[in-house]
Amino acid sequence: MARFYADEQFPLPVVELLRTLEHDVLTVQEAGNAERGIPDDEVLAFATSQERSILTINRDDFIRLHRRNSNHFGIIVCTNNRNWQQFAARINEAVTAEESLQGKLIRVVRPVT
Repeated sequence: MARFYADEQFPLPVVELLRTLEHDVLTVQEAGNAERGIPDDEVLAFATSQERSILTINRDDFIRLHRRNSNHFGIIVCTNNRNWQQFAARINEAVTAEESLQGKLIRVVRPVT
């Protein structure tokens, strides 16, 4: 399964559900990096140093970072979805479909209702 680093705004209920799906998820809070105003490029650098893919709802900034440099362990940009079960399932489906997340930008969007 995947190794993730969930950024500061990523919903904790989704983190917990991803863990039940056997993903290894480290949060910014658990890493001691919360509420420090760390720039997104440094968040990505930390994730890369830990060989983890970023989980974020901060799509624009991380898409821009990916376009500048794809030397990372994956960026999963998501639209926020208050249906936590569906949100976690869609992330799980997207990442398990990939052989490797390294250097990839994966978009997980909320389904249209």
